Amino acid sequence: MARILITSALPYINGIKHLGNLVGSQLPADLYARYNRGRGNEVMFLCATDEHGTPAELAAAKAGKPVADYCAEMHEVQADIAKRFGLSFDHYGRSSSPQNHALTQHFAGKLEEAGLITEVSEKQVYSNADGRFLPDRYIEGTCPNCGFEKARGDQCEECTKQLDPTDLINPRSAISGSTDLEVRETKHLFLRQSAMRDQLDQWIDSKSDWPVLTTSIAKKWLHDGDGLQDRGITRDLDWGIAVKKGTEDWPGMEGKVFYVWFDAPIEYIAAAGEWAEAHGKLDADWERWWRTDKGADDVKYVQFMGKDNVPFHTLSFPATLLGSGEPWKMVDHLKSFNYLNYDGGQFSTSQGRGVFMDQALEILPSDYWRWWLLSHAPESSDSEFTWENFQQSVNKDLADVLGNFVSRITKFCRSKFGEQVPEGGAWGEQEQALIEELSTRIGAYERHMEAMEVRKSAQELRAIWVAGNEYLQSAAPWSVFKEDPERAAGQVRLGLNLIRLYAVLSAPFIPDASDRLFEALGTEDRDWPEDVAAALAALPAGHAFTVPEVLFAKITDEQREEWQARFAGGRDA
Repeated sequence: MARILITSALPYINGIKHLGNLVGSQLPADLYARYNRGRGNEVMFLCATDEHGTPAELAAAKAGKPVADYCAEMHEVQADIAKRFGLSFDHYGRSSSPQNHALTQHFAGKLEEAGLITEVSEKQVYSNADGRFLPDRYIEGTCPNCGFEKARGDQCEECTKQLDPTDLINPRSAISGSTDLEVRETKHLFLRQSAMRDQLDQWIDSKSDWPVLTTSIAKKWLHDGDGLQDRGITRDLDWGIAVKKGTEDWPGMEGKVFYVWFDAPIEYIAAAGEWAEAHGKLDADWERWWRTDKGADDVKYVQFMGKDNVPFHTLSFPATLLGSGEPWKMVDHLKSFNYLNYDGGQFSTSQGRGVFMDQALEILPSDYWRWWLLSHAPESSDSEFTWENFQQSVNKDLADVLGNFVSRITKFCRSKFGEQVPEGGAWGEQEQALIEELSTRIGAYERHMEAMEVRKSAQELRAIWVAGNEYLQSAAPWSVFKEDPERAAGQVRLGLNLIRLYAVLSAPFIPDASDRLFEALGTEDRDWPEDVAAALAALPAGHAFTVPEVLFAKITDEQREEWQARFAGGRDA
């Protein structure tokens, strides 16, 4: 049994996420977690809300609530939506937890001991109109590198170049729009990433199986221009983790907090501590996942994220772990995704354009969305959600292929043999050919899932469903029954066992539908099909079942047109 540690990029606290956010990290991470559990592996799947930084303060102010109260409420909202989407986290934590406060301060102390933190007096932008220092991302202007007019003070989203606010042309406050900005002196701590460039370079070179998207972004940050830059890890803010060296005060850093991008990845580890506390476990129970001196040396650690998060996960967070000099578990595989665009444009939280997770669940059950998003995951390039494609995929794949197969075989059995698995009839050439095809395809499905090739896994799963339909079509038990009812009984028995097989294989993609199939079949036998012939005999003759309700309803043209108009834009940010 393998041990698999899985983390998904932390969703930010300031609002409900759209489907593009979901498919870029949490959903494929859940697919991989469910698959590995299904194969009998020990899985620890962690995520949390990312709660610090200026956006949380501003969102709370807009809601008229203290920031701590706002974050607590939004954590509950996000946790509830995640649960309803079938995201099977072992723990869904909070970056504002006591565990993350202590661990972040611990790492800062260790980095300082190692000579990897330096104190820098720097000039920062102060907005007179807002009465505050502006964090980098709250200064907008024109990128000096590519001319993009809405570049942020930390990075241009258009060309991905790392920036300082003072680099921007025509800077303005992203909070108020004011250009009444001045530069003031303030002291901050910097992580000396530049001193670790060669070590990080060698570490990334050792990851030969990482996606090109991941390594190319990391290498760009390491080597472009002057190479990897030192990174500020503190901010002049009220809300966040107080700057300390472990448990000691840090002279000169009073009133400052750690930068959200320093503490957020540390929450992956802290979430395991939260999990242990929530379940009455010992420190040793979470340390066996994260400390290589305490049992984590045999763990495979996989991270899932959108491409915009790659620099921090390939450089800054590894610099924190390696620089501490302690035996922390480093990521083994980093699966990154491109962007999902929306109907000819982009998802936009600020413009309310696209489908948000809560809205999606209002109109259709989660499995409809899970199937489409995973089968169209933006792996090798950006992909696009269109309502036409969504309707077509749901109707063809889920309703016509899987749903139709389940309906035909259960209803036919009920009408001719009653609601139990019929006995009699031996397998012939058709059945042997099906077993061989399924064995080959399931092997391919397993390889794609293990390689985290999400779209290829979905294609193979659909082909497995199609194989059953083609068998049913050619075997035609409804015709055979007239001449040879016993042979038809054997075909139907195989068909009912195929439903159980599909429920097992499909559970990572469409867990609710799988649960409904297990319930209808009256079985909790979820064993993975190591031997296809044996798996197709798992439900014996005489085993009772019920005909399930329609598994997937088709999407009508009227529904599609209504939703397309509804989600064209206009949701309040």
